Amino acid sequence: MKIKLRGHHLLCLQGFQGYGYSEDFISNMTCINELRKYEDCVITLTDKTDDICTFCPNLNDDICENKKQNEMIERMDREVLQKLDSKKEYNAIELFEDASEKFNTIKSVENICLGCKWREECLFYKKLI
Repeated sequence: MKIKLRGHHLLCLQGFQGYGYSEDFISNMTCINELRKYEDCVITLTDKTDDICTFCPNLNDDICENKKQNEMIERMDREVLQKLDSKKEYNAIELFEDASEKFNTIKSVENICLGCKWREECLFYKKLI
């Protein structure tokens, strides 16, 4: 199976615990979070709408309808993708292990997670503080 993920969603999925914008969004995120744990799961990275975004109620013409929020999302993606090769396909388990090693301190995520509305609930972020 293949999953397309935005850069910052590599971190979000590691801290996800059932919060989201809508029931459909939560259900989809839960499913993707489980699929990424399978040995045969392949992930491609993007800085555009991904398989998680497609269920976001704030998505309008493939971007967040809130311009300021969309700019923040694009910045978050750039920060993550600077440390990964977005031109290749990854084994999901190996990619998440790599992301965990690269983003393992508050300093490594401060420009990514700053301003995120889910930060206070995020297990990934909490383990770093």
